[in-house]
Amino acid sequence: MKVGGLFAGIGGIELGFKKAGFDISWANEIDKNACITYRHNHKHTLFEKDLNDLQPHEVEKIDILTGGFPCQAFSIAGYQKGFRDDRGNVFFRILDFIDELEPQVVFLENVKNLVGHDKGKTFERILYELEDVRKYTVKHKVLNSCEYGGVPQNRERIYIVAFKDKNVASKFTFPKEKKLTKKVTDLFDDTADEKFYYTKSRYYKQLKEEMQNKDTVYQWRRVYVRENKSKLCPTLTANMGTGGHNVPLIIDKKDIRKLTPRECARFQGFPDTFKFPEKLANSALYKQVGNSVTVPVIEAIAREIKKAFCV
Repeated sequence: MKVGGLFAGIGGIELGFKKAGFDISWANEIDKNACITYRHNHKHTLFEKDLNDLQPHEVEKIDILTGGFPCQAFSIAGYQKGFRDDRGNVFFRILDFIDELEPQVVFLENVKNLVGHDKGKTFERILYELEDVRKYTVKHKVLNSCEYGGVPQNRERIYIVAFKDKNVASKFTFPKEKKLTKKVTDLFDDTADEKFYYTKSRYYKQLKEEMQNKDTVYQWRRVYVRENKSKLCPTLTANMGTGGHNVPLIIDKKDIRKLTPRECARFQGFPDTFKFPEKLANSALYKQVGNSVTVPVIEAIAREIKKAFCV
């Protein structure tokens, strides 16, 4: 079965479906830096343009349409304008592609808050457009990466899987929870480049006093240090390293430092064989990883979709 992806980012959803045995036909992404990373790791067609400029008839017909559409319009970390935000309105552009391509499956991913946004009205509209108007059978569930992806990151996301065929939909179930066997320390490198350390930071003294455990992850929250008592990595965000939420902090064999982009990618389930272009700034890489998805969760759902068609 062929897959086409909207809002592809660096290709986390595509990688998950590929690992589950699907063929990726094409993808779309507007961010130029994300496209550079995407092309470093994927060989299929990538349309680098605004989705409003990409016409549905331009792309190859596919069986599965995917999209991790922008979450900022619904996120509790943003302004929560929903469909009144241009980033939220892109959902209706997705519908244009559904109408033209008529995929057997529509796979969407977004923040957990999408379900309760605007007292549930936003999610009701999404279900209405897919179920009542386009006659898809929709299943959805909030999954946490640490419970379903085998990675020690606390990341809750809503996954929507819509089927054209009711019989296939009846055979689909979301993946079962899996025991977490990896510890955060399993994903750390022993040391890193000097630029990642906080030894020269004006906050170093306070960090040194409050950061005592080497087996967990910390965050600097403007005026205080937050320790993750569950020994998980907090949700990685798109504004890491860009003046918003700081990159999570750890204590390695050398000293206190922030996670590297590679370590962040591991917390999203990307293999170390996934390549980051050397010419891109770390701030861009942090943004790309924070914007992406947890690959093993995507793979697990994709395998269940495949299973539903094979039963």
